[in-house]
Amino acid sequence: MLEKVLNTTLTSVKRALVRTFGALALLWILTCGALFEVMRQPPETFARFMTRVPAPIAFVVLPFETLWTQARAGSLQVGDLAPDFSLMKLDKSSQIRFSAFAAQRRPVVLVFGSYT
Repeated sequence: MLEKVLNTTLTSVKRALVRTFGALALLWILTCGALFEVMRQPPETFARFMTRVPAPIAFVVLPFETLWTQARAGSLQVGDLAPDFSLMKLDKSSQIRFSAFAAQRRPVVLVFGSYT
């Protein structure tokens, strides 16, 4: 009789553990999916979202770097034309469009950084 009660209790505990693990796994997968979709949004939207996420959860519990690499990979391939964009001059007098250099048919080197 005692053995039957122990087996029933053990089976119940196993079932509860499997349900709990399954629920946690589903929650982790859904959270990873939500984070991946937010990472694909514009930087402002992503930043607003990340200000509300505790750092240990984002960087320790979730595969942040892998998701980021996949979400922000882009679709440019070697040999594709660079996308057009505009930047403000340092003296803020005007903007320069990248497409303006395309008409010159010369290579353009972009250096993003600071020399100060």
